[in-house]
Amino acid sequence: HLHRTVHQIKELGCWAGVALNPSTSLATLDEILADVDLILIMTVNPGFGGQAFIERSLSKIRRLRAGLDDLGSLADVEVDGGIAADTAPRVIQAGANILVAGSAIFGASEGVARAIAGLRSSMGA
Repeated sequence: HLHRTVHQIKELGCWAGVALNPSTSLATLDEILADVDLILIMTVNPGFGGQAFIERSLSKIRRLRAGLDDLGSLADVEVDGGIAADTAPRVIQAGANILVAGSAIFGASEGVARAIAGLRSSMGA
């Protein structure tokens, strides 16, 4: 009951977000896309860190951003999974504006601060 749940959350004065696993179609959001404040696109299968980024996710992010833009929605597009210096710029270019990086930061041999700086640098920040 996604529609009901999203509206119950919003009635409480909170932002409502939806997470989609890699195999979940964007069509799941057709009837509520205009109502959500955030969509999280998983670019790996949830369960454990260090997985490889699923390249097909880029087209999903692009299609989502285009759908939001068509609606005039300011909803955030968050991406989680396989985010690193090589994937972050492509994910942003596809339309994401929030990135979650786990292993690329906390598993980095150069330490957390340098890993964050490297990730930011890869995005031109």
